[in-house]
Amino acid sequence: MTQTAKLYRMVMDKHVCPYGIKSKWLLESKGFEVEDHHLETREQTDAFKAKHGVETTPQTFIGGERIGGYDALRKHFGEAKEDSGKSYTPVLAVFAVGAALAVALSLFVYQTPLTVRTAEWFVAFSMAMLAMLKLQDVEQFSTMFVGYDLLGKRWVPYAYAYPFLEATAAVLMAGRILPWISIPVALFIGTIGAVSVFYAVYVQKRDIKCACVGGSGNVPLGFISLSENLAMIGMGIWMLLRPMI
Repeated sequence: MTQTAKLYRMVMDKHVCPYGIKSKWLLESKGFEVEDHHLETREQTDAFKAKHGVETTPQTFIGGERIGGYDALRKHFGEAKEDSGKSYTPVLAVFAVGAALAVALSLFVYQTPLTVRTAEWFVAFSMAMLAMLKLQDVEQFSTMFVGYDLLGKRWVPYAYAYPFLEATAAVLMAGRILPWISIPVALFIGTIGAVSVFYAVYVQKRDIKCACVGGSGNVPLGFISLSENLAMIGMGIWMLLRPMI
């Protein structure tokens, strides 16, 4: 028999609760028939909260038992995951998309997925996307950055300039344009970054967040953060030694 769930969610002219939409979808995906009750005014919403002693909507009821909001509903179905806080997922996502773009472009230009240019584009595209994430909120990024970067600690303007330098080097390297600018910049910021991360993580043994995906990220400072800087150094050295073709 099809189970029935009662869902109470805000559906107003100027606001439809996104968690209510997701709760309805989750219930239906689990085979429930949903009695979808819309709270269409602020007065209805406040009255519902007062009646059931809750502070938020949506609220789901199954078999007469109140399950709660969207997070509680996910937990009820065993889909909620423990939040460990720090995660490498954002930076790994950047690397994955950078690799996919590099392979796609290589297939288009050279009709083969793996070329020397594939590796170059991968590094350049990844640098560009990481710089873009930092540029979303330079102020917040710089606050995190000066916490461990050796040059940023001593000269704060460098923390503000870093995302722009990284973006410039990435774009120029992707097109092999103005190497006399891109190579020194990549080597400079990559070397300082690598030394700073190594010192903070492996010498000082600090457990802090990396600013590599911007100030809002929660990526732990560690090997992947170090890899970003080593990739910049390697790209700079490669472009310095490899003849332009």
